[in-house]
Amino acid sequence: MRFVAVIEARMTSSRLPGKVLMEVLGVSMLERLLIRLQSVTNLNEIIVATTTNLQDDPIVAVANKMGVMHFRGSELDVLARVVGAGIASDADVVVEITADCPIIDPRVIEQMIEIYKINECDYLSNCHFRGFPDGMDVQLINFISLKESHGRELTQEDREHVSLYIRNHPEFYRQMHIAAPKNLRYPGLRLTLDNQKDLQFLTTIISYFEPGNILFGCGEILEFLRTEQLIELMDLDTQL
Repeated sequence: MRFVAVIEARMTSSRLPGKVLMEVLGVSMLERLLIRLQSVTNLNEIIVATTTNLQDDPIVAVANKMGVMHFRGSELDVLARVVGAGIASDADVVVEITADCPIIDPRVIEQMIEIYKINECDYLSNCHFRGFPDGMDVQLINFISLKESHGRELTQEDREHVSLYIRNHPEFYRQMHIAAPKNLRYPGLRLTLDNQKDLQFLTTIISYFEPGNILFGCGEILEFLRTEQLIELMDLDTQL
């Protein structure tokens, strides 16, 4: 099986425009994400799925700079864009990552791919039932199933949220949902980039670890936040 990470990225976020190319320590969030994905040994390809809008030309430039593929498609029909990226990269399994998860843990992605390999499923997720912090989200989708869902009569919401139709129809698609291990279980924590507050929080984390440890993981983040009393130390089992 050919596992391809498809990164959905655009510049026209309503809450924080241009967030994917905002820099911390001279490195954009998209570059940081690509560096992390390039360290995942069981990924066969990485492709940035952006739009045909001129505003997204800088995203293509970053993909070229980092030596990864890109695909340009519809801004509103995100499902069609991801399917196009999957065709362009000859994917068997799409590993869906959004660009607002710039500090996703590469080890979590590696483990999810290995779980997929030994189980018969069309869809594997660690975020359908929240256990990991928001920002560690990984979805693996059988590409044949993804293309099949794209051909159905879908709502605009189905087209905006790539896996929504598949998740809502377990009668058609075999699904698995992975719970976070106890040491990584903090479902209420935001490690994603959606607004200015998120940017400030991520900047604090990134500035602590980098440049000496650019591939810091989820466990290290949680330990840092507890030590610095930026999150409360609590019984994580009570959070689910």
